Amino acid sequence: MTTDAPAATGLSPQTPAPQLLTPELLRAWAWHKQGLDGTLQGADAADVFSTAGWARSVGGANPYLTLFARAGTSREQADADVLSLKIHELPAARGCTYVLGHEDFAWGLQVGRDAAVAPFRVLARMGVERGEITLLEEQILHALAEADGPLDPRRLKELLGDSVRNLGEEGKKKGAATTLPTALGLLQADGRIRRVPVNGRLDQQRYAYMLWGLPPTGMNDDDARSLLLERYLGWTGGATFKQSQWFTAFTVAHTKAGLAAVGAVEVPTASGEVLWMLPDDVERLAAFEAPAEEQIQLLSGTDSLVLLRRNSADMIAEQDKDRKVLGSTLALQADLPDHPILDRGRIIGLWQYDPGQARIAAWLFDGPTPAATQRIAQVEAWIRDDLGDFRSFSLDSPASRQDRIDALDAARRSG
Repeated sequence: MTTDAPAATGLSPQTPAPQLLTPELLRAWAWHKQGLDGTLQGADAADVFSTAGWARSVGGANPYLTLFARAGTSREQADADVLSLKIHELPAARGCTYVLGHEDFAWGLQVGRDAAVAPFRVLARMGVERGEITLLEEQILHALAEADGPLDPRRLKELLGDSVRNLGEEGKKKGAATTLPTALGLLQADGRIRRVPVNGRLDQQRYAYMLWGLPPTGMNDDDARSLLLERYLGWTGGATFKQSQWFTAFTVAHTKAGLAAVGAVEVPTASGEVLWMLPDDVERLAAFEAPAEEQIQLLSGTDSLVLLRRNSADMIAEQDKDRKVLGSTLALQADLPDHPILDRGRIIGLWQYDPGQARIAAWLFDGPTPAATQRIAQVEAWIRDDLGDFRSFSLDSPASRQDRIDALDAARRSG
């Protein structure tokens, strides 16, 4: 089961031989590491995000399905956890918004702070000095301190008046119509304010701001980067160097330093790809066996299983590589056009929610099995009763996804 490769390769004595690490086994391994095999059932939301990875949030329902698929969490419970600050949506890796558990708030903000600073560079090229933004930050804090509750950007702009500079057409072209978003972003990245959903829901992109005062981590940036890489490799069960860089947006030097700091090792696979893994996971992988029975899950197209490595093509079996929807070959797309239906890490179909008929439009590549039919019905009922709709992102709507729903229905009927 193991290889005697020389120490210079970075392999440990427990490393499985490359030919044993087939795509099928690695799909099931990632599935297990993501807690999609039932091992996180009943876990609280913060533990799910700590174990399986932060949930990408773009005004869509992915955070809710992340929790429901792994732990059976209801929307009501997830919203209560947001309200009590057990979990929260914050700009973290690459400055992108994720829902994190409370223990990760401070260092999650720290690894994403460079992205919050970047918009100021755009403003600086338009003649905005750092002192002007610093003053605006202080005025925002004062306005929030005087307010009876959270303030949305429109109300803040009214209260701040001329302190918010309009940057005209040039600013609009560069994505900075005023100085307010940059100041809000810097304050949020520092943990001095936080953004809260107006109606308490994570899948509705309307926000207001309130004071926070989150204590800093006390760790330096190198340690924060190493911690993110350690978590990332734990969430994925192993990733390539390029995948690690994509998720973190770290430089080559920072990525190498972080991998070395956590003792990550290189593990060759049957496909010829080399994965970086944590030493404990190498040992666990050597003893891992894929589940024998079906384990069906419907996930979002931005679920951690799919998004952390952007490797959906690896989850498609060889016989399904030529599957097409609306003329596009699934295996050739970096991101899935529809939500995946999976069995032990393999994509076996696609789905969308049709709110007009309160149903899931599903295409199973090889037709339905009793387990797949049952899971589709369970998720369908949960979306209908708990969410009302399943939006992929803030601008998603029933009308915008109708072509995709029709295409999945047509693919199902054609067999």
